[in-house]
Amino acid sequence: MFTTRRRAALRAATAFVAAGALVGGLTACAGGSDTPTPAESIPAEGVDDGSTLTLWTRAPMEAQANLLVDAYNASHENQVELTVVPNDDYVAKVGAAAGSGGLPDLFAADIVYVPNWVQQGLFADITEQIDGLDYKDTINQGHLSAGTYEGAEHVLPFVLDLSMLMWNKELFAEAGLDPEKAPASLAEFADAAKAVQDLGKDGVSGTSTGLNCGGCLVFTWFPSIWASGDEVMNDDGTEALLASDTAKEVYSTWQDLESYGAVAPGSADETGATWVAGFQEGKVGVMPYPATLLPALDFDAGVAGIPGVDGGESTFVGGDGIGISKDSKLSAQAWNFLSWMMSEETQVQVLAKAGNAVSRSDLADNEYAAEDPRLVTINEVAAMGDTPVALNFQQAYNAPGSPWITLVRNAVLGDGAAVDADNDEITAILSQ
Repeated sequence: MFTTRRRAALRAATAFVAAGALVGGLTACAGGSDTPTPAESIPAEGVDDGSTLTLWTRAPMEAQANLLVDAYNASHENQVELTVVPNDDYVAKVGAAAGSGGLPDLFAADIVYVPNWVQQGLFADITEQIDGLDYKDTINQGHLSAGTYEGAEHVLPFVLDLSMLMWNKELFAEAGLDPEKAPASLAEFADAAKAVQDLGKDGVSGTSTGLNCGGCLVFTWFPSIWASGDEVMNDDGTEALLASDTAKEVYSTWQDLESYGAVAPGSADETGATWVAGFQEGKVGVMPYPATLLPALDFDAGVAGIPGVDGGESTFVGGDGIGISKDSKLSAQAWNFLSWMMSEETQVQVLAKAGNAVSRSDLADNEYAAEDPRLVTINEVAAMGDTPVALNFQQAYNAPGSPWITLVRNAVLGDGAAVDADNDEITAILSQ
């Protein structure tokens, strides 16, 4: 069910968006005429009549977006024109287009922004189309919930990006660790990082993170709290719960790793641009890492859910949702792309074949995942994660200099004495 927390929007991040009332139904036009097409008259698979559709996505999802668009264009009369926008420019571009009626037919959005843009009326209501999918119950519920407002559904998963614990098997073996065994707790993770650090190899570090990147830190540290059975916020996203004993154990673990010298140089100042580079280059032993980047690794990496203090596993279910914009005149054709995107053929033969997570739980153990058990793990762990959303999430966590970044830096690079006060500062922003 859609909770208050998921309805909460990141309004501050996109307050400049000037959109009309929430769009009811797929009211844009089939075939580009001026006569609205009622949702109930759109075929279940949409319309494929040679129309040209426009689609926007942000740069981090470019590889998967190209896979999908290329496959669709090669097999349909409709053609999709893809525009990839730098991540830092995406919110402003969508906001400007929304205010001028210039949104593309389809656009994707970081899942934490979806509730805001749904409430602003930027996405068309596609409830009837989603409810008509006989596999609806298997679609990732975090993404569906993020796009649901007042009972109406507006988005489908475009790309799932999960945070997973990954380790370099070669470095584990060199350090005397079992390369096939995942660290099962936060302490085991720390011990493994120290063991790799103790190799004393030039340029190799035990672990790495982005201690000046709020988004990196929520993506990779929140799961340890969830895996331990705790929450990071209250249900409506107005109170931070990041001063719990569990959260403090996460910070103290990383503080110890930093003091030990097992955290890669540069992590203290890392703002997110290069936070995964060391692992990609084979120079980091173990770290929480984006699942979408697994196919690009040229070495054997182990994959598991991110462990909690005493065990368990979880993940941050991130990535992008996608929907039909309020400005589209080709809703029936746009739905053709979306329904094709969610089909078994596309999820398996396009996404899974290229090593990506699928958005349907019934396809988790597909033929390509069977060839690589790591993909099964990623797909299965997706059901154990969460997608936290709060009214002022951007300001509280992701923004440069956010109180969340302050908390982490004080706890890991400082003496840890300010966690309670810093948690109160996060709550002050969330509750505004």
